[in-house]
Amino acid sequence: MFQFLLSADFMVPDPDATAALFVKALGVKEHPRWRQAFEDHPYVAHFLRVHRSLAVAPTRIEPQGHLERPNRGDPFFPEFLKSLEDFQGPHRPIKTHSLVLLADDLDGLVSRLTRRRLPFRIAPMTPDMPWVRLWVGVTPENPRYEPSVDGGLCIEVLPVEPLQMPPETFAAPEPRDLGPGDMVRVTARGVLVRDLDETLRRLSANLDWEPAGPVEVLHEDGCRRAEMGFTLPHSASVDLLEPTRWDSETGSYLNTWGPGPYYTRISVNDLGAKAADLESRGTPFTWVEESEAVGGPLIKVAPEALDGAIFEFHEHRA
Repeated sequence: MFQFLLSADFMVPDPDATAALFVKALGVKEHPRWRQAFEDHPYVAHFLRVHRSLAVAPTRIEPQGHLERPNRGDPFFPEFLKSLEDFQGPHRPIKTHSLVLLADDLDGLVSRLTRRRLPFRIAPMTPDMPWVRLWVGVTPENPRYEPSVDGGLCIEVLPVEPLQMPPETFAAPEPRDLGPGDMVRVTARGVLVRDLDETLRRLSANLDWEPAGPVEVLHEDGCRRAEMGFTLPHSASVDLLEPTRWDSETGSYLNTWGPGPYYTRISVNDLGAKAADLESRGTPFTWVEESEAVGGPLIKVAPEALDGAIFEFHEHRA
């Protein structure tokens, strides 16, 4: 059903400043052509990369924000966006404008949503965006998001074709000529939920989206995890996390800030070299010697160095 996760996105007040911060503190890659802004769609988005090749690393990092201007391209969107902010809470450190999934059968998805009488909206096509953009949990007559379809994940679905991905992407190539500390790909976007079983039920019944394997219990992290996979094996997974202890890291975050986006996890070649790179950038972090979540050591970057964003690094495995 879904081929890959487009990005780990961050809805922020100043996406240019956030992009610059991520580049400086983490070493992710930027390019002027990877900044997106349109006259009739008042937003700015940076599609930062951890590896220059989209074939190697199809999931990007997306700081994005919306401008206080009339949205001539999609007049429904400002009310929808306000509902997303209300749903996530105004003070949550990490907010999303959508969990953007790429569908290999968009016609089939729309047919299922229609047959099941589930709410969805398709944005108007414009010269800047002449492709289908679909949101669930919202309709044109009531353009405010509600979580009945996707369990609160704020899902947006796009077709693959407009992205013009390199043909070799779908062969899932491994990178070549990696240097010590080089980043390889975004491997996971964590999302905190209050009721994992109910969220999985909604995703299965409404979107035919199933976990890649059985639900795991991560005792050290104090949570249950379901990895939502994609047909493209080197896409980042969407890790749905339900805390099992209120005072674990996940439990503390959920009970302080509520459900929603959590970590962005990146694989690297030689984790020790990446630690040295972060030190050279003045980016504070914690080294976890053995993480149950990744089956080895893990670097956790201090969120206060990234305006509240949570980034983690682990050793790449082919």
